Amino acid sequence: MNKRSLYSGMLIGLILMSCKNEAEKDKTEEKSDVSETTQNDVRKVETEPLVTKDFTADPSAHVFNDKIYIYPSHDFDSGVPEDDLGNHFNMRDYHVYSMDSAGGEVTDHGVVLDVDDVEWAARQMWAPDAAEKDGKYYLYFPAKDENDIFRIGVAVADTPKGPFTPMPDYIENSYSIDPAVFEDTDGEYYMYFGGIWGGQLQRWETGSFADEDVYPADSVKAIEPRIAKLDKNMVSFSEEPKRIQLLDKEGNNLLTGDNDRRFFEAAWVHKIDDTYYLSYSTGDTHKIVYATSDNPYGPFTYQGVILEPVLGWTNHHSIVQFEGKWYLFFHDSSLSKGKTYLRSVKMTELTFNEDGSIQTINAAVQDSIN
Repeated sequence: MNKRSLYSGMLIGLILMSCKNEAEKDKTEEKSDVSETTQNDVRKVETEPLVTKDFTADPSAHVFNDKIYIYPSHDFDSGVPEDDLGNHFNMRDYHVYSMDSAGGEVTDHGVVLDVDDVEWAARQMWAPDAAEKDGKYYLYFPAKDENDIFRIGVAVADTPKGPFTPMPDYIENSYSIDPAVFEDTDGEYYMYFGGIWGGQLQRWETGSFADEDVYPADSVKAIEPRIAKLDKNMVSFSEEPKRIQLLDKEGNNLLTGDNDRRFFEAAWVHKIDDTYYLSYSTGDTHKIVYATSDNPYGPFTYQGVILEPVLGWTNHHSIVQFEGKWYLFFHDSSLSKGKTYLRSVKMTELTFNEDGSIQTINAAVQDSIN
């Protein structure tokens, strides 16, 4: 081999080695970027209110008869001063809304239940939910009775759009707020419920209603949401309500002082394969977070944040699958330009990672709209 051939071979070898190193570097950087996006990225979304004629909140979304039906609470300005117990959320009736497609036109089916229709209810018709069984539709709702104690009632209809006829009394052994009814793959139905502060769950820690608010110390286990299996008639419990244990990833109970992760209100459950996802609001830290379990009764292990704080004090949501995609329904106070008791329902697509975790969403609008 002459010198020219030797030098040419060495040069080609150096070029090939350099290209290989650059390619491996690019693969490493690409892999790093994907990992960072999966684990740390927060998806910023911009959404518009689904309903602008009225103020709507606490959306419970379901797919019935190939349509999306939304069962929200109905905000209005009742003139009640704002306080920490939520008396200014003085809602009195419910509307039902439907959509033929995600992001399509929203149909208002009008008032389907009013507080005056409910014999036992006095005021504050808060966040409802709905379920279907054997062609009947059930609207579950919290309201305060004549003693100002929150109970959970149920009303029945022949169609998902109502109107709904209420049962004469609330569900026996029901209390607090935010009923969310989940139909499992085996045909059993469960109600998840509860909310602290104005939702009164803290008053039921001893098993009976306490006259005053009592909260656990910051260093002990936080107040837990409740679950009860529904009877086959769908209008009563088949068991006493049970507590749902919420744990961190080390298996420790979430504590009262852990305001970023502990339960406040707005429980919702959906299921993918054999995994149950319990999502809920952290209340005074204004997040929607989630925990997972292999059992509808839990225990549930905290996993992360679904929705970061939105404009307004409250954060309340539901999650539903429609035509192969998952959607998050939530509310904020953008329509009222920041009035926390006049909210508007919104929706956005929900994204799951390959490991089953949920990508965090930031749907906040500018606070400066006042």
